[in-house]
Amino acid sequence: MTLVQQIFHSSLGRKYVAALTGAGLFFFLIGHLAGNLQIFGPPDLINGYAHFLKSKPLMVWGARLGLLACVGLHLYAVISLAMESKAARPVAYAGGAAYGSAWRSRYMMVSGLVILAFVVYHLAHFTALLPGINGFGDFSKLKTELKDAGEVPDVYAMMVLGFRVWWVTLFYLIAQALLFVHLGHGLSAMFQSLGLRNHVWWPRIQIFAKVFSTALLIGYISIPIAITLGLGRDYSDRAKAGLNMPLGQQSAPQQGPADALVLK
Repeated sequence: MTLVQQIFHSSLGRKYVAALTGAGLFFFLIGHLAGNLQIFGPPDLINGYAHFLKSKPLMVWGARLGLLACVGLHLYAVISLAMESKAARPVAYAGGAAYGSAWRSRYMMVSGLVILAFVVYHLAHFTALLPGINGFGDFSKLKTELKDAGEVPDVYAMMVLGFRVWWVTLFYLIAQALLFVHLGHGLSAMFQSLGLRNHVWWPRIQIFAKVFSTALLIGYISIPIAITLGLGRDYSDRAKAGLNMPLGQQSAPQQGPADALVLK
């Protein structure tokens, strides 16, 4: 049996896989948020950032394939471990949960599946730019001029128009709340799976998990909330002309996940 086979046939090996791929996804979330927070600057800032990424296809596709591998391995490891655990104890605990288990841990599978569904929608919305799911029209028509780059996709307008669709914003906020729940347990479980838990470091690890999951929640939800409250509204009203829509035809607060823009 090869080393790879041994890893995936061992519950300990799959715990390492889940922990390491989870760490990779966590660092992606930090970088992704740093890119998306540029929405609070002038439009050229995030449009220039998006253009830079698009001009580096090898880097972007390397990141996409790496993330796809992380997601696939993470799902396989976590689901197989959960099924193995359930098979080992077919009778439920009295009271419905293991004694001492954190409430976040009991919702890891549910939160993970909803987050996955959101990511699929998010990519269709801002990477594939499918016009039927954003509440406005064909975002591929949104273009702007950048100095030294010419005509480029107007990512700023996409984000602002996207986050002004109330049901998209609601889905986004729900997904971010579940991501907060998922990270709150997942980050501490990651250290435990790697054998880094002890009586000295465990309280600090739990604080780390709470602080970073909260920081990511605040960072990500600040974008749709700011746009709902009026950030970029004049700019987006002008951009709507590019979608051939009357300016008076406008939905309630709208949104669009800026997160997948990092992968454009």
